[in-house]
Amino acid sequence: MSRFVRPVIVAGLLLTVITVAAAPAHIGGSARSRAAMLTTPPPVAPDSIDWKAVDGAMGRPAVVQPGDVHRFNFPRSDLHVTAGGVAIKPAFALGAWLAMKPVPGGVIAMGDLVLTERELNPVIAALQRGGIEQTAIHHHLMGESPRVYYTHVHAHGDPMAIARGLRAALALTAVPPAAPAAPAAAIELDTVGVAKALGTAGRITGGVYQVSVPRAETLKDGDFEIPPSMGLATAINFQPTGGGKAAITGDFVMTAAEVNPVIRALRDGGIEVTSLHNHLLDDSPRLFFMHFWANQDAVTLARTLRSALDKMNVKRPTP
Repeated sequence: MSRFVRPVIVAGLLLTVITVAAAPAHIGGSARSRAAMLTTPPPVAPDSIDWKAVDGAMGRPAVVQPGDVHRFNFPRSDLHVTAGGVAIKPAFALGAWLAMKPVPGGVIAMGDLVLTERELNPVIAALQRGGIEQTAIHHHLMGESPRVYYTHVHAHGDPMAIARGLRAALALTAVPPAAPAAPAAAIELDTVGVAKALGTAGRITGGVYQVSVPRAETLKDGDFEIPPSMGLATAINFQPTGGGKAAITGDFVMTAAEVNPVIRALRDGGIEVTSLHNHLLDDSPRLFFMHFWANQDAVTLARTLRSALDKMNVKRPTP
């Protein structure tokens, strides 16, 4: 920096004023801050994303879904979890994932990681180092063994950096390597009867009948519109338990006014409510996610679930 000396007359007195000139921005500051300025990559244009490179950084291919959403799945097939006497399949309640959607500045990323108690805080620390935020940490089930934590994540920016950050965090867990998708096989469940009672058809994945019911209004996170395929659709899963019965779980995605009407509808049909919380920090409208459990006749449960959906602003195609 430089100093300039100049005389100034104030109230008849001659004073000497020393002016200090700041150094230019590219010179001042620490070496570390200057290096950061030089190495920070420019924003990524959405149409320039090399998705094959992102798949490589993530260590597994994405499944492209409606809305130009690239979803990476991390099923916790390494975990052997039971709840209510039911051995939980990964597709039923252990399906960790991260979804990316191109937006100005790169991608917006959201996901839900399934973690053990031992894995939870080391993974959170690694995510934070990688610039990936947490928006919720909670349970989905009651009385499961071992205890499982669900950690929702959020990021905006370079998809390669996000992929590397998530992969580094998951390296601290026992998440298995990517495996080829198994062909859908028939399950012991009256899926036709369930779809008719529910008012919406689903699909069989990993021995589980999965149903997704999107909301009717436009959903946003901050400035960005978020499609249902990024975890903002009501999810209902049926895992057959024999004799026409099924265990059910998932989450209803509701506005505040819908929460208690849905609770009453579920409880009237004998379905337990296991958790109620938010998944996002800056969503509009504000959304509440409610998890549930029952193990009864599958078609009867579907009728109760239909009565709960009738309390909500959702879109449902004819099965």
